Amino acid sequence: MAQYRLQQLAEHVSGRLCGNPEATVDSIAALDKAQPNQLSFISNAKFRERLQQSVAGCLLVSETDVEFCHADSNLIVVNDPYIAYALIAQLMDATPKAASGIAKSAVLSPSVILGDNVSIGANAVIEDGVVLGDNVVIGAGCFVGKNSKIGSGTQLWANATVYHEVEIGQDCLIQAAAVIGADGFGYANDKGKWIKIPQRGQVIIGNRVEIGACTCIDRGALDATIIEDNVIIDNLCQIAHNVHIGTGTAVAGGVIMAGSLTVGKYCLIGGASVINGHMEICDGVTVTGMSMVMRPITEPGVYSSGIPLQTNKEWRKTAALTMNISEINRRLKALEREHGKA
Repeated sequence: MAQYRLQQLAEHVSGRLCGNPEATVDSIAALDKAQPNQLSFISNAKFRERLQQSVAGCLLVSETDVEFCHADSNLIVVNDPYIAYALIAQLMDATPKAASGIAKSAVLSPSVILGDNVSIGANAVIEDGVVLGDNVVIGAGCFVGKNSKIGSGTQLWANATVYHEVEIGQDCLIQAAAVIGADGFGYANDKGKWIKIPQRGQVIIGNRVEIGACTCIDRGALDATIIEDNVIIDNLCQIAHNVHIGTGTAVAGGVIMAGSLTVGKYCLIGGASVINGHMEICDGVTVTGMSMVMRPITEPGVYSSGIPLQTNKEWRKTAALTMNISEINRRLKALEREHGKA
């Protein structure tokens, strides 16, 4: 296991080192579990009481946390300990690549264009006209369809599927079993008979995008489904055809977005939310978890829906009132009319 000098780590996060610059750590651990060979951090003031008891080899802290630390602790003082933790976690990351080299069982069309240092795992299939940039990694069992383009530094984990004519930018991470470019849900109904509408659009994904395991992003009907730069999408999400997600937006697990929805830049979409299609959400919107968004959102802010957890007895009363809300409203209006006459 690699050893990291505290001076090296302090320089990596542009922090101020208080302690022994030659001391080393080899990994990161939670504040209450970290050992002398490990680094930890605090990003919430409610955990300050643990600082005095910590035996971590180094602590990432803000200036306001220093006074709560043990006098003998090695500290790296930074503006934002959580950001510093993320940067150091990247430095120490030992996650293996999805593939190394080109496996003998991989099937590549003769027309595939490979950049430098491309890796393709066992039983992967790369079809005609595909372009893979430098340092692309395609995991075992992946499929990349005709004329798709994958930018340099992008990695697909095992069994990810990229349909035809999809464009994926640089330094993206596609987790296992994600499906990019499947048909959108487009049909016409002729007297009860469903007539499939071929989905001729693309999926275009920008740079530094992460797409979670088993997430599906459908291709557009005519125009493209677009995911802009620096978007992160969690596991098990459904992004329907012709959705457009703006730069820097984060989408938590289990979210469903209906077709032709536009989501602005730097939005936060809470887990298990359902968002209607053919409308727009402006920049800077936060939708809390399990919300149902049925109308456009035109002003930045935090939006919520749904009923918080109650005991079953309380919920049954709430449900009964909800079922009778029309009658309650009718009686209220009648009382208002009587009061007005009085």
